[in-house]
Amino acid sequence: MAKTRQNGEGSVYRRASDGLWIGSVTLGWQDGKRKRKTVSAKTAAEARRRLREVHRTVEAGLPLSDDKLTVDGLLDRWFRDVLRHQVASPALSNYRTIAKHHISPTLGAKQLAKLKPADVDGLLSSKLDAGLSVSTVRRVRSVLAQALTQAQRWELVSRNAASISRPPKAPRREGRALNPDQARQLMTALAGERLEALFVLMLGTGLRRGEALALKWPDVDLENATLTVARQLRREDGPIDPETGKPNGSSLVLVDPKTEKSRRQVDLPDFVVTALQAHMARQTAERLQLGAAWQESGYAFTSTIGTALDPRNVSRQFADLAKAAGLGAWHVHELRHSAASLMIAQGQPIEVVSAVLGHSSIRLTVDTYAHIAASGRKAAAAAMDAALASS
Repeated sequence: MAKTRQNGEGSVYRRASDGLWIGSVTLGWQDGKRKRKTVSAKTAAEARRRLREVHRTVEAGLPLSDDKLTVDGLLDRWFRDVLRHQVASPALSNYRTIAKHHISPTLGAKQLAKLKPADVDGLLSSKLDAGLSVSTVRRVRSVLAQALTQAQRWELVSRNAASISRPPKAPRREGRALNPDQARQLMTALAGERLEALFVLMLGTGLRRGEALALKWPDVDLENATLTVARQLRREDGPIDPETGKPNGSSLVLVDPKTEKSRRQVDLPDFVVTALQAHMARQTAERLQLGAAWQESGYAFTSTIGTALDPRNVSRQFADLAKAAGLGAWHVHELRHSAASLMIAQGQPIEVVSAVLGHSSIRLTVDTYAHIAASGRKAAAAAMDAALASS
């Protein structure tokens, strides 16, 4: 083997087995062992250049890449050691699904050290060409970028190829909302339904599904027509089985509201109070009729035996009721959007609507409902014209 060495560069030699030039440099000692870094190239000059890059990286205080670690290896370690301690089970499951179906098939086997922004751009482009929505593709990029941010913290890479890539432009889409006629049509169809008050409450106040299902009767003050949002109910997967990588079952759990501003007091319209009063009487009758078989949970909205309602079942039931009402396919979350749209259309200030909805910022409310607020701007202009225009 021919060896060459230049001052401070380490050794460079040609490997007999494949003819490649190998560069090797000692970087110091760690845990009593010599720490070395090797590079390979087709020419001695290229091997020396790569060794000089190693020196520059070390001198700049940047991490040296792990040539053996793949993108899949990073994702697995991130999920196992970090993410499962930071997010709820449904979110973790969503991250895993995105990685499994959208990142691993294309980039999973790629060495992390060789991942470039162009690779990420190619992945995103292929997903868009395959028909995925822009929001889903942006989510794919976000998951990969978060994993690479953790790789930077672990000093596995010096840059985040996903963050450098360009996200696809998201077209502005206006959320769908019931108009006043449709809202009245729905309320007529809901009359007498066991969960009428739940859906009327969501339409009248804009509560999130989980917030409404987490309400307990002490949170509801019918005398003063208010309620307090202090928690939300959702279904979460159980702990991940280390052998199968799948969650062990799932359960309904109470968790903190989505944001700090989601903790709020909400004033109730009269028609919502009326619906809740009727619902309380109905629930009391059910409890008395069932006797010892009733499982007291304290929730305002329960199953027929008194237990908490599963959010997914509630969504399915609302979808069925909306179709039966002749409205077509609607999701229960659109009741929240409908409530906001109706409030704004009735002239309520955007900051008031934001507070009622429990948005984290007024900016979010403005961005989401700007198309509805446009009518308010016209009314404001007309008011100024009436007040100040010369007769």
